[in-house]
Amino acid sequence: MNTPTLSAPRRFIWGRALSIARKEIRHLSRDLFTLSMALGVPVFLVIFFGYVLDYDVKRVKLLVVDQDQTRVSRELADIFASADYFTPLALRPGETPLGSLEEGRAKAVLFIEPGFARDMAKGQSSNAQIVIDGADNQTTSVIASYLAGFKTPPFGGFFQRRVFRPCLRTRFLFNPELNSRWFVVTGLFVVVTGIVSVLLTALTVAREWETGSMELLLSTPVQPMEIIVGKLAPYMGLCLVAVGLIYGAARIGFGIPFNGNHGTFLLACFLFLTCTLAQGLLISVLTRQQQLAMQFSNLTGLLPATLLSGFVFPVESMPVFFRSFTALLPARWFVVACRGIFLKGAGVTDLAVPLGVMAVIGTVLVFLAVKKFKKDLEP
Repeated sequence: MNTPTLSAPRRFIWGRALSIARKEIRHLSRDLFTLSMALGVPVFLVIFFGYVLDYDVKRVKLLVVDQDQTRVSRELADIFASADYFTPLALRPGETPLGSLEEGRAKAVLFIEPGFARDMAKGQSSNAQIVIDGADNQTTSVIASYLAGFKTPPFGGFFQRRVFRPCLRTRFLFNPELNSRWFVVTGLFVVVTGIVSVLLTALTVAREWETGSMELLLSTPVQPMEIIVGKLAPYMGLCLVAVGLIYGAARIGFGIPFNGNHGTFLLACFLFLTCTLAQGLLISVLTRQQQLAMQFSNLTGLLPATLLSGFVFPVESMPVFFRSFTALLPARWFVVACRGIFLKGAGVTDLAVPLGVMAVIGTVLVFLAVKKFKKDLEP
């Protein structure tokens, strides 16, 4: 028996693409699993991880060892107690400061040496030492950054007036409160949208390969591009609805500001979704099996979008090879665009590079999917 091949007309006809799109929409309307995965899962993940992932280290347990026992030394301890960053603890009977760190009861110890107030009254250098548990380097670096801000509000008061004169005043643009959720949720926006959109086309089209309906479609006189457009258009609309729901969750649930233009944001979303949907379609064409499609989607979508997009680790801190490799990932550029539009109010001109790169990547992925569709129906 001869293997059927795709003998398509040369001219692209929108009517055929729309017919395929209508067929896909009818299928989606009956597929509750796909609808829930496209609309419900992204919103749930953004809300869930938006609350779970918090880079702000607060209420650090600080053991205060006051060996001076004066009004000035007590005021120093009260400064730490008044801030939301530290929770002062007293030394228990029979407990040693280093033992408290070893047991994990405290993350840092403040030693106020004898003569602290006397030396300060004389205008001499007064000694106080803070020992930090370095086992958790991320928490340690955050605590050290808090201590570096001892010269500026919220720390200050008596010591700012008498010791740190003049003091530095620091302003943080685009995120004045240094709220880590503004940073996390805009990154989650990219990761969740990217993963779900890749899985959508990879699994649904792979299912058609397994059931044989794709072979029937390829045996009809249609162009590969008509199939691509007809397949991607419904999922593009579905993903844009999901983007709107995630946008609402970010703005209402987390209070993330939106300082940019909605048209620019919609353009960035369209370009990014073109990349991810085409990536999923290409995976389904290459694997033709749902199980393999899911594995490849996770391998090429989940890990790179999470670890190499700049969502967790700054791209600038990566080795040269990986910095160059991230340029091939649309998630890396959408992270830049998303945070720039939300927090900085960046426009099309400011985001010319991220938008341009996503346009190129999307074009390449669509081209590869079209080329693969021209092959015969043999695996």
